[in-house]
Amino acid sequence: MKTEQGILRGSIAMTLLVGGLGIVIGLASGSFSIVFDGVYSLADASMSGLALMVSTLILRHTTQNEASRRLAERFNMGFWHLEPMVLALNGTLLCGVAAYALINAVANLLSGGTPLEFGLASLYAGVATLICFAFASYEFRANRRIRSDFLALDAKGWVMSGSISLALLIAFVIGYLTEQTRYAWLGPYIDPAVLALICLVILPMPLATIRQALSDILLATPVDLKQHVDAVAQGIVEQYGFISYQAYVARIGRARQIELYFIVPVDWPAQTLDEWDAVRDVIGQAIGDEGPNRWLTIAFTTDPQWSR
Repeated sequence: MKTEQGILRGSIAMTLLVGGLGIVIGLASGSFSIVFDGVYSLADASMSGLALMVSTLILRHTTQNEASRRLAERFNMGFWHLEPMVLALNGTLLCGVAAYALINAVANLLSGGTPLEFGLASLYAGVATLICFAFASYEFRANRRIRSDFLALDAKGWVMSGSISLALLIAFVIGYLTEQTRYAWLGPYIDPAVLALICLVILPMPLATIRQALSDILLATPVDLKQHVDAVAQGIVEQYGFISYQAYVARIGRARQIELYFIVPVDWPAQTLDEWDAVRDVIGQAIGDEGPNRWLTIAFTTDPQWSR
């Protein structure tokens, strides 16, 4: 389970286990917040399944074998564009689930709360907290090497789920301790109050991912990448005596797409293709980040219209 795909498979299996258990325990204990925790986990698992599918397609497309060759012939532009779509859908779904739960929690508070079996609920919350934070820690460590947006978002999802479970655990323990006291009247309000608070906290968390994913989908120009490419291209223009250049860059999920057009003087001495390729090699090395997720096109022309 050291690869991106293996970790995502493990995450899906664990999420289904925790989510299914949460729904069962939530219904048995009368806790809508635990039911929400389970539903949230199942929604996250469905998105992890999509992420796994896209990750597998991207890996197959960038792997050199017969099956990948046939796939590349059918989809020769790759599958990078699917990654931000899945991330945007994932973040939007999680926000929607949290917003719906918040509305229900407020309605429950206004209607007098819900009686709850605190002992059973506390047991589930404790176990779920340990599982969530343990798997989040594992994914964060693994992603230092893999550097996957999917794993980063999935790890954040585990942190969010763990935070939910921890908050529930604290609230349920407090509710259990106050059952035989003069504060017992607060018991029915604990579950919806904690659920509302949790929803308010986690609702904005996926927004940064949604924003970045939408930028990728809309092919917004990444400022840092554009500045780097401009600096490299300007240096090449000065080094070789070209007239100017035109650069186009985009970030699409894990991919970096770069197109560079250099305007060469009309009276430029004739050069062999090997010589032009040598210039391309210099440019490619200066840009860096060479690999299957870099799409780099470099062209030379005397007509500026070809660069537009």
